[in-house]
Amino acid sequence: MAVTSWLEILRSAEKTALLQDGKRMVHYLFPDGKEMAEEYDEKTSELLVRKWRVKNALGALGQWQLEVGEPVCSGAGSPGSELIKESNANPIFMRKDTKTSFQWRIRNLPYPKDVYSVSVAQKERCIIVRTTNKKYYKKFPIPDLDRHQLPLEDSALSFAHANCTLIISYQKPKEVMAAESELQKELKKVKTAHSSDGDCKTQ
Repeated sequence: MAVTSWLEILRSAEKTALLQDGKRMVHYLFPDGKEMAEEYDEKTSELLVRKWRVKNALGALGQWQLEVGEPVCSGAGSPGSELIKESNANPIFMRKDTKTSFQWRIRNLPYPKDVYSVSVAQKERCIIVRTTNKKYYKKFPIPDLDRHQLPLEDSALSFAHANCTLIISYQKPKEVMAAESELQKELKKVKTAHSSDGDCKTQ
């Protein structure tokens, strides 16, 4: 099964864990050199951040690519901070999952709900967001379903709009929820360092 295959990949990765500020931070190093970093709420085990890093053609590590979590803007006074301030009115796309759903939020979209169209593109394996006024268009994949080799279902998709934010939800398939539960059991086996302990310990 594909679910077992992805779990086996996670199990075979070198893992380090650190507990800091109420968050459990887990770093994965895969045999092919890819890295994945996750942050979980210590109490609820809710996934807060997931990001990836791969080596380029020359073998150098690239930049971290965010998959789940809120994009971090540069601080005040840093190069380009003026540009960031000016672009605050632009739509901001982020993913923030719940226990039962993959969820994306697109901020700074002031149009009423009936302007939006959110649909599944089966052939492209992605979700497409459109507006009838043609002011906004975006398509994005669900990497979790690709990793588990699961189909995208129209019936699992829903959306809401409030406070200038479009909230798109996709109900997690039972296979994904089962895999996430197994992963949490696996992570409990990883020796976890506390921030005061210094470096993380490797499994």
